[in-house]
Amino acid sequence: MKPVLALVGRPNVGKSTLFNRLTQSRDAIVADYAGLTRDRHYGNAKFGKLEFIVIDTGGFEPDATEGIYKEMARQTQQAVAEADVVVFVVDARGGLSAQDHDIAKYLRRLGKPCLLVANKAEGMREGMQLVEFYELGLGEVLPVSAAHGQGIRSMVEMALAPLHLPDVDEDAEHVDDGTIKLAVAGRPNVGKSTLINTWLGEERLVAFDLPGTTRDAISVPFERDGQKFELIDTAGLRRKGKVFEAIEKFSVVKTLQAIESANVVLLLLDATQGVTDQDAHIAGYILESGRAVVLAVNKWDAVDAYQREMLQRSIETRLPFLKFAALHFISAKKRQGLGPLWGAIAQAHRAAMCKMSTPVLTRLLLEAVQFQSPQRAGMFRPKMRYAHQGGMNPPVIVIHGNSLEHVTEAYKRFLEGRFRKAFSLEGTPLRIQMRTSSNPYKDKDA
Repeated sequence: MKPVLALVGRPNVGKSTLFNRLTQSRDAIVADYAGLTRDRHYGNAKFGKLEFIVIDTGGFEPDATEGIYKEMARQTQQAVAEADVVVFVVDARGGLSAQDHDIAKYLRRLGKPCLLVANKAEGMREGMQLVEFYELGLGEVLPVSAAHGQGIRSMVEMALAPLHLPDVDEDAEHVDDGTIKLAVAGRPNVGKSTLINTWLGEERLVAFDLPGTTRDAISVPFERDGQKFELIDTAGLRRKGKVFEAIEKFSVVKTLQAIESANVVLLLLDATQGVTDQDAHIAGYILESGRAVVLAVNKWDAVDAYQREMLQRSIETRLPFLKFAALHFISAKKRQGLGPLWGAIAQAHRAAMCKMSTPVLTRLLLEAVQFQSPQRAGMFRPKMRYAHQGGMNPPVIVIHGNSLEHVTEAYKRFLEGRFRKAFSLEGTPLRIQMRTSSNPYKDKDA
């Protein structure tokens, strides 16, 4: 699973600027949900081969006892609890403060890996200006500039070093034994734990905790009709003797990590609540991660005909980017509609791992171009020559030709529809990449 970095510090030290630098802004996921303040943000970050989740927090006052400051402190404490490494950000120009001492005391007491970062250090001479921060007792002080991008790579490497992350090649050595990794994702109280416990009870399985998972994320292996599954739980499932106790506790980190670890994600919606912003955020992250997905609307038995119609319209308008996913209506509590879910999950996995031959892809491409040519852009009309598969989970189709940078998004959707129909790619995202051949004469004099 991806490691988690939490950015902690007093207000106005540049945590959000650093967060945006790490995530490049567009990857940030805002946890807008009842009971969560807007001061805790989650985002995906990647530096070279290093991939991780970063959490931005509000100004931290560990000893706050009332008002918004108490709530902000609670949010930061939750972020620290979810993190593998804490990045404590201080202001190199503003100097040391009493609040910095309070935060350092709190972090030392936890004993969690911590990196002390002095932000806004651009143009400053290293040495004397940073000496005072050694009083915090957190080791070396790393000067960075989030606004200018100075020292950021070193910061990431130093922060992740204590975790001893395996190389990418080591991960690739794991043999695929045909097990489908299934993550059940959704908001709290949507019925994830009820569904999981129903599955386990129906199948009369002996489930156990797999070692090596972080932050109590639980993997439950089981088998159905000869197919092995590994259920990656996001609901905080715990084992207590031979009885599983479901604890509905909202953790964005667990959800994001479960999605990253899965082959297929079952996104559970609540029929009584409709499609919320948090549902849309999770769905967007699933799409961005390229995971196969099945949509299931739980508590379908608890709504009337009018509510059902409005819910279906809400799914069409709020989640149009998941129109490739199968949609099922279930009741986990009454065990209704659960059987067809397994077929949809298996189909989504097959689609995600589909192998497409180059001759078939090229033939489909040329037939699509003959049926409808791409739009001309000025003097240029894109010329598509051949296509091949560039990856799986999700499937990637690479198209080669000339002037392909002028291919419109509408035409890419047209091609996607043709490829999906030909290969029955229901339940998985499909990515199409355009590669234009270089002009061998462009650098020569006329």
